[in-house]
Amino acid sequence: MCRNIKTLFNFDPPATEEEIRAAALQYVRKISGFSAPSAANQAEFERAIEEVHQASSRLLRSLVTSAPPKDRATEAAKAHARAERRFPAT
Repeated sequence: MCRNIKTLFNFDPPATEEEIRAAALQYVRKISGFSAPSAANQAEFERAIEEVHQASSRLLRSLVTSAPPKDRATEAAKAHARAERRFPAT
């Protein structure tokens, strides 16, 4: 899994369409191996991003959970603490 793709489900406030599209872009970049496609591949690259975006949006709207929504600030602080443990400052 690409480390730049973040969990988007069960947050308050919910993930925005821009966040979902950014995750779709990262996914397509990862599996294609292109950070920016050539002109010959641009249309297919954009089509794939849109299809992944639509599928991801449908998925996030349809998922259910009994867990309380996560707080973005709290989750960001946890991620920062994990990064500090993993990559300590020298």
